[in-house]
Amino acid sequence: MVGNEKTAVFLAEKVQQLITAIEKASIAEWIELYRRPWRLLYLNFAAGVARGLGIAVGFAILGAIVIYIIRELALLNLPVIGKLIAEIVRMVQQEVY
Repeated sequence: MVGNEKTAVFLAEKVQQLITAIEKASIAEWIELYRRPWRLLYLNFAAGVARGLGIAVGFAILGAIVIYIIRELALLNLPVIGKLIAEIVRMVQQEVY
């Protein structure tokens, strides 16, 4: 009987560990999301919009910083940078006309 009691205690501890792991993983919340697919779609849509907005804002800020640095380098009148900027301006003017 001692072996059976040890096995029962061991199994009870393992079941408790499993319950704790499931609670930590928020399985109930995931199951609720799958029961209501429209909420899942809404949350995924909102996450996508937020991600896209973040990418757009980040790219705009990074682009502005790069343009600012290039403008400052152009003001220094460095020969290599000046040629590069002149080439870019020439290509843009060619495309416009």
